[in-house]
Amino acid sequence: MVPNLQKSLAKSRRFMQCDVFSTTPMGGNGLAVVLDGAELGEDAMQRFARWTNLAETTFIFPPSDPAADYDIRIFTVSRELPFAGHPTLGTAACWLEAGNTPKQAGVIRQNCGVGLVEIDLTGDTPAFVAPPTSITSMAAKSLAAITAGLNLDPTRIMRHAVLDNGPIWHAIEMQGADDLLTLDAGAITPVTGLAVGLIAPHSKGDADFEVRMFSMWAGLTEDPITGSLNAALAHWMQTQGRVQRRHIIAQGTCIRRHGRVHVIPSADDPDRGPIRIGGHTNILIKGHVTL
Repeated sequence: MVPNLQKSLAKSRRFMQCDVFSTTPMGGNGLAVVLDGAELGEDAMQRFARWTNLAETTFIFPPSDPAADYDIRIFTVSRELPFAGHPTLGTAACWLEAGNTPKQAGVIRQNCGVGLVEIDLTGDTPAFVAPPTSITSMAAKSLAAITAGLNLDPTRIMRHAVLDNGPIWHAIEMQGADDLLTLDAGAITPVTGLAVGLIAPHSKGDADFEVRMFSMWAGLTEDPITGSLNAALAHWMQTQGRVQRRHIIAQGTCIRRHGRVHVIPSADDPDRGPIRIGGHTNILIKGHVTL
């Protein structure tokens, strides 16, 4: 686990801002990265994350685990997360851009709230190994509240479950991508305290599935591209024998983003082996911030 550093000392720190899960700059999910978080306290990190007003902001620390290349802490505008996908890939890209080299060629080991997470650098797309996901049944009361709040057609729901890979997701699979693309976010009645992930297959185009994620922790927000949700969905589908080949997830379509998440099963054992979640990162801003 990452240590909780309470002492804060204002100084100039290296900073980058990047865009993750899209080959199109500003088509993915933005991330702020403070490359030197040493001596920053939790309150200071949360204030800065709130100020950036991005989905997440990360802070890099020297590794507390000898197997790790670095520790990170991940903050939304309102709380700290144990793990998140696009911060994992974006932080790795910024760390490399800053001139760092991993201890082992071809792999970065990140230490965060769920422990060590590996980022594979050997493929055509950097990809993290999806952390374990617990899968439980969704309570009928929760399913009914989500169905009503999101105005879903219950006859179009194929599967549903609660997925936990650090964040907790109430996941629902619909029959087709149009079920997601025609959903009016402006007409949603939030189900307070839940994060809802929707997935449905595409019948044409470059993506195999469409995903939308609605966070209802404080009001309602739609996340452009969510690596941790896609990792959890991949593990869920793997338990059903449905991740036999590499596939691509589209996300952010309805909010004018062009997110593409690569789901990469193990070539040796797609039914039980590790799953990697990959995506491209564009680094857009480099500089310093005084914190």
